[in-house]
Amino acid sequence: MDNGNDRDRGIKRNIIYTFLIKGLNILITFVLVRIAIDYVSPVQYGIWLVIASLVAWINTFDIGLSNGLRNKLAHAAALGETGDVRKYVSTTYAILAAISGTIFILFALTGSFLDWNALLRIQGDINYSIWPVMLITMGSFCMQFVLQPINNILIALQQPFKASLIAFSGQLLTLLFIGILVYTTHGSLILLVLAVCAAPLLVLGGVTFYLFTSDLKHMAPKWKYVEPSAAKGLLTIGGAFFIIQVGTLVLYETDTIIITRMLGPLAVTRFNNAFKYFSVITLGFTIIATPYWSAFTDAYARGDLEWIKASMRRMRLVCCLLMLPAGCMYYGADLFYHWWLGNLVEIPGILSLMMAIYTIVQGWMMIHAYLLNGAGKLRIQLLLVIAASVINIPLSVWLIRVMGTAGTVLANSILMFIISVFLTWQCELIMQKKATGIWSR
Repeated sequence: MDNGNDRDRGIKRNIIYTFLIKGLNILITFVLVRIAIDYVSPVQYGIWLVIASLVAWINTFDIGLSNGLRNKLAHAAALGETGDVRKYVSTTYAILAAISGTIFILFALTGSFLDWNALLRIQGDINYSIWPVMLITMGSFCMQFVLQPINNILIALQQPFKASLIAFSGQLLTLLFIGILVYTTHGSLILLVLAVCAAPLLVLGGVTFYLFTSDLKHMAPKWKYVEPSAAKGLLTIGGAFFIIQVGTLVLYETDTIIITRMLGPLAVTRFNNAFKYFSVITLGFTIIATPYWSAFTDAYARGDLEWIKASMRRMRLVCCLLMLPAGCMYYGADLFYHWWLGNLVEIPGILSLMMAIYTIVQGWMMIHAYLLNGAGKLRIQLLLVIAASVINIPLSVWLIRVMGTAGTVLANSILMFIISVFLTWQCELIMQKKATGIWSR
């Protein structure tokens, strides 16, 4: 019981701290969107969102290492097996650095031969090549790619509020940089991208250096601790996470690409602003759910299924209660959009409705995915995500033709609902000790 009580106290502490941090982060995000659109234009801002979505694919090339490291550290902490921790950390950073460098070199060598304006159908919207923007964004993402494991390390140590604080600091510095641009320059997409990319890098790099020279000095990465055997251990579970990441990316990140190809960059801005509005609910629920991933790893390693059952009951109740704020936000959406964006961007009501439904379905899926991720039971989730990623693009294209931008949100919601049914059943089997065959993997 003591372990369960300690776990609950740690989760409550993280939730309270993270809510405070994320609440401020949400305010900054809304301010940033408005300032950025005013600084450039709705169309150019939509172009940036598309580029960021394209480059975000770099995150999948960590081949699941970050999440694998997260589970390995949480499991080691639960059982007191800390001897190999530094090997896992050092090996993760070494592999990510090698992958990141390779990707950037290949992109820089091949990307300059492509007509990115034509590929994204934006040749009539701006009169200069967006290749420099692509290169800056890719370079930034590659560096973040190498630095990002610090967040997973903090979450594995059941300190997710510190990871949230890192993200908040990056947003705050971004706001400062863009504010300087607004008062010193005229609208420039390249300068906007430089500001958005540089700020989180400075914060992430500074925090990583500080932690590995102070509180986390005992696990600071060094070349002498890089070992192939550690890589094998990480990749065993990381490979499954990698495939899930790719599938999830297809479900989420292809939305902006499909929309800009079919409806243009302005439609991407509409989609993204509606998404940011309703993401307040998703963010709040994620704050509550995130500490549970590593806590589930700890509880499952100790065989504490009673704590897992009680936690799942609480989480399911909280998810059902999301329908109330989602409904209120839907009915108040037009008023908020007018206050937030004025007449810059018009967002249709059907898009807001689909976003409200999406947040609830996503929350339910998240609960069960976190339990399975923490327990390392990934086979069913892996197969479902692969199937959904294959279906998502044609389904989104068809629904966009039928109902416009909202169609891609409906496609995601349908697929996530189907996935949730299977994940819920698997979680029940695991908690009742009845999982056999593929359901236990």
